This record gives sequence, structure tokens and C-alpha cells, in this order.
Amino acid sequence: MITSVLFDMGGTLEDIYVDDQSQREAIEKLHTILKSRGMDPGGDLAELKRQVDEGWVRYGRYRDASDVELKPISIWCDYVLTAYDFPRERLAPCCEEIAHMWEVTHYHRALRPRVAEMLEGLKGLGMKLGIISNTAALYQVFDILREYGIRDYFQDVTLSSVTGLRKPCTDIFSVALHQIQSAPEECVYVGDTISRDIIGSKRAGFAAAIQICSKLTREKDCGIKREFEPDYMVEDIYEVYPIVEKLTRG
Repeated sequence: MITSVLFDMGGTLEDIYVDDQSQREAIEKLHTILKSRGMDPGGDLAELKRQVDEGWVRYGRYRDASDVELKPISIWCDYVLTAYDFPRERLAPCCEEIAHMWEVTHYHRALRPRVAEMLEGLKGLGMKLGIISNTAALYQVFDILREYGIRDYFQDVTLSSVTGLRKPCTDIFSVALHQIQSAPEECVYVGDTISRDIIGSKRAGFAAAIQICSKLTREKDCGIKREFEPDYMVEDIYEVYPIVEKLTRG
């Protein structure tokens, strides 16, 4: 019996993508934050971008190999901004501000059409609802859910930045299941990637996995071994509701 539906955030409930404008704005804001805290990276924004990009590559190698998410202090002090030798005691206090800014500026984000109607439908079926999200900021997902006006639909929001675990690690799914008080065989998971969402939820024993592709799906899934395939694929997020309704009827 299906009792719960859990969602990925970026690329699933919301459209998300990166372009030249968003990258430029993020670097400009990062430069402003650093200078306001007495840390001058110099006036060459192109060089700052190059160093930050290289830092994210270093961190990406670590987290993808370990399925571990570090806290913003470690990400920005030990990986992303190491080229500048800023004093840790000065950089550390503003790392969450930087992390939050980066998540909401470096990426264009917009709630997918008909998300609220879909969630309302699932609520009407008596579903418990939750989110499992890989994110490098501690509070950004909560803030965005409130901005979208959908925070109250979710009984639980499990974040990699809080747990220290990243999808597809099954442990982060176990944390969410414990929080929402559901068994995996009672749950449906909805995400945009095979590599993180479908593989992770199927390894964790979820009853069904639904994929909705995003602008970042191909990049995230490049070169992966397709250990599992989605049980369903949808183009419109609202389609999740009739699928779950059908599953509840057996």
C-alpha cells in the first residue's frame, strides 16, 4: 500500500539551469560579499570565476566519490576559495551566506507549472509528502519552498547539507523514511536523474520511482551505469498524481 511520496527538489519540483548571466551575477555577488568582509580577491572577476570553477571541480570529485556532503564552511574554506588564502576565522562566518547566495543566484530557479495542484491531489489521497535534496546550503531549500508557497505540504525535508549524506547513498533515503515514519515499500520517489534519484530510491527499496527530465538531467547522468530504470517517466509534474492514485488502488 502506498502511503508516501518523496520528491527531489532542483530539477523536479522546480526547473533549474545555469547560463552566462547567472554565473556572472553569482561571481559579482561573491566578490561583493568577500570585499564587504575585508577579503579582497582582486578586481579580475574572470580570474575569480576561474578559481571558483576549479574549486567546485575539486569538491565535486570528493563528494561524488564519497556521497558525502560537507558543510558550507568546509566547502568554501577547504575547496572553493583555497587559492586566495583568506584567514579561516574571517571567511568561515560568512560561508552560509555565500552558500545560500550561490544556490539562488548561480542557478535560475522556477516552480514547475501545476506543482501545487499535484501536491493538493496527493494530499487528498492521504499521502505523506517529503523532499530529499542534494544541496550545498543549509537553509536555501526551506526558504525557496516558502517563497513558492508549498512548504506546508511537506511533513519532512531531508537535505544533504544537514545529514552529510548525498543521493544516491541509501542512508539519506533511510533518514527521510525515519523522519516521515514510512517503510520504503510504501513509498514512491520522484526525481530528474537516474544517477542520484532513480538508482538511490530503487536501492533503498522504494515501491516505485518516477523520472521527470530537467535541463540538467543529461549533464548529471552523463556516463553513468544504468543500474535501474524508472518505473514511470512523465513530462508534466501533475502526471505524478494520477500515477500515485492508480498505485493506491493496487
